[in-house]
Amino acid sequence: MKKVNIGIIGIGLIGKQHIENYKNIEGVDIIAVCDINEKEARSVADKYDIPHVYTDLHEMLKRDDIEAVDVCLHNNFHAPVSIAAMKAGKHVYCEKPIAGTYFDGKEMVDAAKDYNKKLHIQLGTLFNLETKVAERLIISGKLGDIFHGRANGFRRRNRPYVDGYGTPAFTRKEQATGGALIDAGIYNIGQMLYLLNLPEPVRISGKTYQEMEMDEQRRQKSNFDVEELAFGFVKFENDITLDIMSAWAIHLGSFEGSSIIGSKGGIRLPAYKQGVAISKFEYYSNEADIAIDSTIDLNATHLRWQYLHENYDAYLSSQHHWIAVLQGRVELMPTAEVALQTMLISEAIYISSDRGEEITAEEIKSSTSSTSVFI
Repeated sequence: MKKVNIGIIGIGLIGKQHIENYKNIEGVDIIAVCDINEKEARSVADKYDIPHVYTDLHEMLKRDDIEAVDVCLHNNFHAPVSIAAMKAGKHVYCEKPIAGTYFDGKEMVDAAKDYNKKLHIQLGTLFNLETKVAERLIISGKLGDIFHGRANGFRRRNRPYVDGYGTPAFTRKEQATGGALIDAGIYNIGQMLYLLNLPEPVRISGKTYQEMEMDEQRRQKSNFDVEELAFGFVKFENDITLDIMSAWAIHLGSFEGSSIIGSKGGIRLPAYKQGVAISKFEYYSNEADIAIDSTIDLNATHLRWQYLHENYDAYLSSQHHWIAVLQGRVELMPTAEVALQTMLISEAIYISSDRGEEITAEEIKSSTSSTSVFI
C-alpha cells in the first residue's frame, strides 16, 4: 500500500484530533507540523514522533517529501492557506466549513482546478453509516421522486467557551464568521445536500438567534457575537425543498433526526444527543396497500458490508477516504462541491436573518465577498 506523507497546519484542538485519527489509518506518515505557537508545536511533534516543526507555513510548503497538507485552522484562514498549499503543489484536506464565505470557498474550488490538485473538505456525516444506508435506499428507487429534506442538528447547551469547552475564537465573527449554523449545522446540511444529489438552490430564507443566558464574564472575554440557534428554508430547482434547524443551545430535550421524503417512501435518520444516537434509522413505505413503518439495524449492515464491499475502509471516515484517494484506490467524493453549496446556503441564511427577507442564490453569488485572514 502506497505511503502518503502529510503535513499538519495548525495543532490546536482539531489538529491534535486529526493526528490521533491518522494513527488508525494504514499508510500515513506525518512528516511535519506547522503552528505559530512553536512551543506547542514541538510538544505535539515530540509526543507523536513527528520529525519536523515549522512556524512559517511557506517554509513547510517547500518540502518535496510532503504530498498533501491537512488544514486545521479557524474558518477565515482556510482559503488563503489552502490556496497557498495548492499553489505550492500540495493536495489539501481542510477542516469544515470550506471557508468563511461563499466567495472564499469558490476561490478554493477554483484553485484546485487551476493547479490540478485534490481538495477534500471534512464533512464527516457523509461517511456515517446512516448516510450510506440512506444513499442505497435512494439509488435503488425505494423513495421514488424525492421532494423534501430536513436537516436537524441539536445541542442542548453546548456553546463553545461560554459553556465550558473550546476557545473564544469559535464565538467571534472575525475568525469564525458564524456560530451554530456554520460550526455544526453544516454537517447536517451537507449530508442532506449529498443525499438529495446536490440540487441547485434558488431561494433561501432564515433566522438566527442569540437569546439564552450565559456567564457574563465569559461573554465579555469571548466577545460572543455569533448565533446559538439558526433556522432556514431552501427552495431548489425541480421543486425540491429543505428546512434546517441547528442549535448550540436551546430549551428543548432533543430534535428529531434529519429526514428525506419522496413519492414512494421516506427515511428518518437517527437523532443524536451529546454525540450518542437516541433513535434508530427509520424507513417508511407502502407495500401491498399497507403502511409499513420499519427500522434498520445499522450495526448489522456494517458487519455485512465490510466483508462484501471492496475498499470498504476507504469510506469509514473522512480521513480514511482522503488517504485512500491519495493512494489511488478510490475516486474523491464531491466534498468540496457539497461544502461550497452548504456555504452558499449558510451565507444566505445569515443575510436573510439580517434583512428579514428571502434571498436568492444568484444574489449571494454576485455579492459575496472575502473574509479571509492572510498569514
